[in-house]
Amino acid sequence: MDYNYTDAMKTRLRRVEGQIRGVLRLMEEGKPCKEVVAQLSAVRNASDKAIAHIVAENLQHCLTAEQAEGRKDAAAMVQEAVRLLVKSR
Repeated sequence: MDYNYTDAMKTRLRRVEGQIRGVLRLMEEGKPCKEVVAQLSAVRNASDKAIAHIVAENLQHCLTAEQAEGRKDAAAMVQEAVRLLVKSR
């Protein structure tokens, strides 16, 4: 099965990548711990949102494909998606 990683998903991850570079810059500049941790928290939140978006989009894609093929294993797919989201935390 092909997974659909949209430009929007990639853009989210590029934003996270930029935030990480920003955190490293703060560290190199010797900024206070409070600023570094605040930015790392923003990175974590952005990463969590990216994970949720990727799982949701691909779950929708998989469910649509299952329905088109006449299979109805939607419950298992939803459980797997939930497992992925819980594991990511």
